[in-house]
Parts: sequence; structure tokens; C-alpha cells
Amino acid sequence: MENDAAAGVQTPSVDPNDPKIANRAKFELELEFVQSLANPFYLHSLAQQNLLEQPAFINFLKYLLYWKEKDYARFIHYPHALHHLDLLQHPQFRTQLKKDETFREYLHQKQFDHWRTWRDPAHIKAPDSQNLENISASPQEQKQTK
Repeated sequence: MENDAAAGVQTPSVDPNDPKIANRAKFELELEFVQSLANPFYLHSLAQQNLLEQPAFINFLKYLLYWKEKDYARFIHYPHALHHLDLLQHPQFRTQLKKDETFREYLHQKQFDHWRTWRDPAHIKAPDSQNLENISASPQEQKQTK
């Protein structure tokens, strides 16, 4: 235990060579990066820095696809991050991000619209009452109503 005299608290000493600590640090770093992909302005920044053209970075984005697996996806707070990670696998998307600020704004607006309406009952189309009657009716009753 190390003694932090300024705070008056004892903290456990951390061994930087401990694989468990190293794995946790890698996990947290990759999680933070993947979640940052939900931000269209950050994506645009990556494109402007030419990172999205570097083969090593593209391979890193492919590697990060493991975050879509159920065991890892449960840690993601911003689902758009996984959607953008998918889109970043396509060269056309990466090129469009670099050359067009309007595209960045379009992504941002679509994301905002999704967040604004995804649970809004007014945007969920209710089934037509006529269709409900036809669904509950037997096939012979449906023929008679036509």
C-alpha cells in the first residue's frame, strides 16, 4: 500500500506489468475510442487529418469490429458509435467525410433526429383499424368483406 500524505488516503500499489491491469487499460482505451466514433465532428476531424486513409488505421477500425459482439456491445453508451464503425469500413464513406462538411452536418442532423424521435409515440405508425379487423378475421370472413 502506498500512502498519499496529501489526501490522507492509502491506495494499493499498481504494478504496470500486471496483465490484468494492462488488459483493463486497453479495454477502457478502446471503449473510449469506439464511443468517440458516435460524434460526426470527431469523424470529420479524423478524415481531415488523413487518418482514414492510412492502412494501419483502417486495419485498426476492422479490428475494433469485435465491439459489435454482445459481450462487448453492452458497454457501449452511444449506439451510433457502432453504426459509424460499420460505415467506416467502406472507402466511400471515409472519402465523403473528408471532402464534404455538408456530409458531416447531414450525419449530425440524422443522429439528432433519431435521438429526438426514437421513442416518440407520434412517430410510430399505428396500424389502420381496417387492417386490424382483417388480421383478426378468418380467411373466409376476409373474402366476404371484399
